[in-house]
Amino acid sequence: MRAAGRLALAHPGKSLDSTPLIRSQPNLSDLCGEEPAITATLRFSTADLLRCRFAISPAFETLSAIRLTLPAESPGQHRRWLDAVAGQVAGIDLRPITLLQPRRGYTPDFLAPPPAGPLATFEDDLARIADTPPSQVAAEIARSLHDTPGAADSEIGRYLLGDPVGVLATLTGLIRTAWHQLVEPRWPRVRALLDADVGFQTRRLAEGGLDRLFAELHPTLRWHDNTLIREYGDDDHRDLAGAGLVLMPSAFKWDQVVVVMDEPWQPTVIYPARGSGTLWQQLSGTPDAALRRLIGRTRAALLIGLTEPATTTTLAHRHALAPATVSEHLTVLRDAGFIIGERHRHEIRYRRSALGTAAVDRQS
Repeated sequence: MRAAGRLALAHPGKSLDSTPLIRSQPNLSDLCGEEPAITATLRFSTADLLRCRFAISPAFETLSAIRLTLPAESPGQHRRWLDAVAGQVAGIDLRPITLLQPRRGYTPDFLAPPPAGPLATFEDDLARIADTPPSQVAAEIARSLHDTPGAADSEIGRYLLGDPVGVLATLTGLIRTAWHQLVEPRWPRVRALLDADVGFQTRRLAEGGLDRLFAELHPTLRWHDNTLIREYGDDDHRDLAGAGLVLMPSAFKWDQVVVVMDEPWQPTVIYPARGSGTLWQQLSGTPDAALRRLIGRTRAALLIGLTEPATTTTLAHRHALAPATVSEHLTVLRDAGFIIGERHRHEIRYRRSALGTAAVDRQS
């Protein structure tokens, strides 16, 4: 996947970073300037309107979870999960994977093969990774390392450029270990969130067709004249021409919409699952109980989840709430001095004030 060629993910490892041939949307905190927004567009033909499907990828979720372990990555609402798995993360050397995840660049496609269907298991995904031809492994690794200055000359980089059969076995083993230790114990919770999103979006599709589905899929997506538009990120445009589109909700890719346009992927939109802000509310017991008693459960969840500036519509999607409900709660939090609203272009983004940050930190 490519951050600036496909539509890619980003990440630095235990000191480095990457993902599939995709381009990634920058974090909201990177969009505070006044430079013109750029977009990715996917234009649908009549045939494409009939070839839209949903899918879930355990392997992609695992790679995205690995990415969140990197020091330079914001875990957002996954901070509780990251704290809970800190011991396991410390015991796994994930650098051979994170080195292949440049923040802006190409991540080997074979590390996250496109999902074959909505019910694929992790073992299905891993079997496809393990079956990657050695020539493809070597070529994609060389391409990825080229995008990180000095990576190919590092000790791990030189190993990754060695025997592709042995390297593939190493990477497959690391992905399996990361799955079993970091993701699988929480997978029922994660899978329930993803399934709930697919169910919700499918009802939207049944009620109002693609117009209704894409209008509410994610705040950064717009639907106009049979064209799906993703605001921000890299400038890329494609006529689907009968290829159709895969829609893939993600829990661990929480902060951006990713658009994949290059083979072997069918054109795919990966988007944060609706309600992901509630995923770990009970993971570490109830250390925020006092804050909930003080300002209410929903307001506490919004304040705790406000790890970076966000709009009303983004928070509504993240917490599976109506925008009007979120707006009402944000008004109360702002009037009480817990948050601050700041205008950026045509929207208002909310961030914690010093008081709000202190209230959240006190619960940690």
